Amino acid sequence: MTPSARLAAAASVLDSIAQGRQPAEAVLKAWGAANRYAGSKDRRAIADRVYKVLRARGRLSWIMGGREDGRALVIGSLAALDGLPLEEIEALHSGEGYGPRPLSKQERSRITAGQDELPGWVAAGLPEFVVEDFKATFGDRWTEEARELMQPRAPIDLRVNPARATVDLVEAELREAGLEPERTAGSPVGLRLASEPPPNVQALEAFKSGRIEIQDEGSQIVCALAGAAPGMTVVDYCAGGGGKTLGLAAAMQGQGTLVASDVVAKRLENIRPRLVRAGVEAELRLIGQNGGGMEDLNGAADLVFVDAPCSGSGTWRRRPEDAWRLTAEEVERLHALQVRILGQAAKLVKPGGRLAYVTCSMLGRENEASADAFEGAHPEFAPVGGRRRLSPASTNTDGFFFALYERTA
Repeated sequence: MTPSARLAAAASVLDSIAQGRQPAEAVLKAWGAANRYAGSKDRRAIADRVYKVLRARGRLSWIMGGREDGRALVIGSLAALDGLPLEEIEALHSGEGYGPRPLSKQERSRITAGQDELPGWVAAGLPEFVVEDFKATFGDRWTEEARELMQPRAPIDLRVNPARATVDLVEAELREAGLEPERTAGSPVGLRLASEPPPNVQALEAFKSGRIEIQDEGSQIVCALAGAAPGMTVVDYCAGGGGKTLGLAAAMQGQGTLVASDVVAKRLENIRPRLVRAGVEAELRLIGQNGGGMEDLNGAADLVFVDAPCSGSGTWRRRPEDAWRLTAEEVERLHALQVRILGQAAKLVKPGGRLAYVTCSMLGRENEASADAFEGAHPEFAPVGGRRRLSPASTNTDGFFFALYERTA
């Protein structure tokens, strides 16, 4: 493919991402499958352009006069991110072959106009409606938190399965495979790989044999903070893909009862092969939207781990497209859902047992506000320790919120 054709393809992919709800990675994969003529270098160049645009989408839209279509964003990226002069951008937009059509007068004027001082939300790269939340949560550090969340590509973190191997052995194995793992700072079972060049972790024998799982260090840390231990009855109340289920199982060392529940049957079925690969066991239980199906565990659990549905804003460095899909109304819906789920999960905790509340969100409305609402409605639960926040700027992990409670009555 010519450089011009790659730009046209990137613009088309960006439009597809904007029109649907699929992750950018899935849209790019589908484009590659439908356009077999594109070689690996072509696909890589298109993906790089797409992610570069998504990370700077607010700024590029501002530069292009508020336009949000793929063509405008790509043109803006050539000027603002690549620093190309007008002549080179025009050469890439000749309209020949499979390349994009020539620039319009308006497009030409937008990329040649001097940039005024950018509004704070544009400079930070955030959706405008979350800025006040960031300011309230992070104070003077809000721009740093925003920058580290939106701009860098996240590393690839691995969790070593202690039932299968030691960190030393896996580290040596990865080095023999030509990779350069580093120990994670906060998780004793974590290894980190650079995002460039992207490693094919699932092709590694260590992954196939269950010695490692792909899991952000932040997820590993919040699992450890929950305090699961051998012999406990533990409920992973919103199990999702099962990553934290595996972390809790490792902490239990095969002793006790672990129940992974979710309201979506397909998610639970996707956990099953991960359990087999890791060599651990858990009961998978489908529950109703109002928590039905868990009544036999009321007042029986030593630990209930609630990794609540949330905006996922803590993972925007991995999925920057999600930042531009989120709305204030959705955040309010999620806040109400989180409070309701915490109330349901609390019924399962026995006196003296604990309830862990976790989100992968950076927003106070989903974190502190939801925890405050739960505490106000459930005085029988006392906070244990202080609330914890993990973030790209402070810990180089995805953004997480963690609060732990003990049932006193």
